[in-house]
Amino acid sequence: MAQDHSHHSHDHGSGGHHHHHAPDVSARNERVTLGAAALTGSFMLAELIGGWVTGSLALIADAAHMLTDFAALFLAWLAFRLSRRPADPKRSYGFHRLQVLAAFANAVTLLILVLWIAAEAVSRLMAPEPVTAGGMMVIAVLGLVVNIVAFALLHAGDRDNLNIRGALAHVMGDLLGSVAAIAAAGVILATGWTPIDPILSVGVALLIAVSAVRLLRDSGRVLLEAAPSHVDPETVKADLANLVEIVEVHHLHVWSLTPERPMATLHARVAEGVTPEAAVRAVKFRMKERFGLAHVTVEAETGSCADVH
Repeated sequence: MAQDHSHHSHDHGSGGHHHHHAPDVSARNERVTLGAAALTGSFMLAELIGGWVTGSLALIADAAHMLTDFAALFLAWLAFRLSRRPADPKRSYGFHRLQVLAAFANAVTLLILVLWIAAEAVSRLMAPEPVTAGGMMVIAVLGLVVNIVAFALLHAGDRDNLNIRGALAHVMGDLLGSVAAIAAAGVILATGWTPIDPILSVGVALLIAVSAVRLLRDSGRVLLEAAPSHVDPETVKADLANLVEIVEVHHLHVWSLTPERPMATLHARVAEGVTPEAAVRAVKFRMKERFGLAHVTVEAETGSCADVH
């Protein structure tokens, strides 16, 4: 029975039209994250070896970055895979929240990575190290190609999904890292000025930090059961009070299982002479039509609220 509701709740107001084919979308999300993880993992090994051979700390640092990306993409894939498991009596909502948890974990690892890059850059500026710029350039260009392919793969996923957004933020960070490594290698080849390498890394770190903070905020909002950004509970209350079947609404809670699945529960005091069934139907219809909330539980009250002791 619970499954039934969840399929309809993809219809939410904020451009949710592409959530209709839920099974296809999640299967595609799963495919693209696995593909991106495989690409990132294999190139990370190549970069680690390249960094060791050329003596380039920049490449070894980027390989470490790619290791966290590989872990993040693998985690994202695992979350998609597990969230397909059916609900059971102990987990009546199933495993959908795993995607949000993976997104939150991704945001935290991105922020830790930003701090590490910044600390590394400071120590490199204070004590510059020699770099084989030619080898660094070759590997950085290959890295860019791999990252562009991974980014294109993930772009085919559902970009409203927090988990896909987390994976994209990681790959975007990598892509920018490769661009910075190419630029740094170019400058070192032309001028021999090595501080350019850590300076550019800090710029990339700041860009990664912006997407990490956004992701942390959005996944945190879901985990804290906050109302979705497109729904204002006060507006909902005022709107429902206008229905002829309802006197007033209280105990209203709006939250999301995942960003694609907003839900609500509320108590509605039924107007004189109206059946509770008619009142519940009117509330559910209005919630779906006006606020895109398809999974709504309504407690109809004909007398005083049962929760008031």
